[in-house]
Amino acid sequence: MNRIDRLFGILTLLQSRKYISADKISERFSISIRTVYRDVKALQEQGIPVAFEQPKGYFLVQGYFLPPVSFNMEEANALLLVESLVTGFADNSIRSHYASALTKVKAVLKTSQKEKLEMMNQHIRLQIPERLTFNYEYLSLIQNAIAEKNMLQLQYKNAKDESSNREVEPIGLIFYAFSWHLIAWCHFRNQYRDFSLTRIICLRNLEKPFLKTEHMPLNDYMSMLPVNF
Repeated sequence: MNRIDRLFGILTLLQSRKYISADKISERFSISIRTVYRDVKALQEQGIPVAFEQPKGYFLVQGYFLPPVSFNMEEANALLLVESLVTGFADNSIRSHYASALTKVKAVLKTSQKEKLEMMNQHIRLQIPERLTFNYEYLSLIQNAIAEKNMLQLQYKNAKDESSNREVEPIGLIFYAFSWHLIAWCHFRNQYRDFSLTRIICLRNLEKPFLKTEHMPLNDYMSMLPVNF
């Protein structure tokens, strides 16, 4: 990758995140920390307001506007391939949002690129097992609750077909054993619980903040699961 492309890549990376450390930039572009410093300085010299906050990292000053991002053919093809995976491994809410996002991507492509993308779409197929047909619409709602640290209320049916109502604080989503699982602090059981989304009868965001101030990292919970990832 030449330096011009790398500088544009760093700028795009800054636009995509609130903060990004020099280490992450170095890892992303396979460059030294010293080169990261030089590249950031080059961006600043071009009038781009890149600032730094210890210990969070670099960020673009609020209000700075970048023109719409353009995509090359390889990037567009990658997004098209992911669409097949989204169809197989996500629920109706995520499928809908991804389709909307992909439409926006296609809108900024050149006519020739759109034609090639449509042709490529005819040459990608994913055979999806019946067990991966997720007809619920929970993933997007759960993602928003995790991001906003809002409590969820759910009606849940266990393996014995016993139904119960829970108020939980979601800490993450894990896909294992051919299903999505909500990991959350359950106020009914007063402990972290694993809720298979296929057993959730109904779900809603209570728009109430978490009551528990600290939660365990999701990776720590994953290490306790009795499955081999």
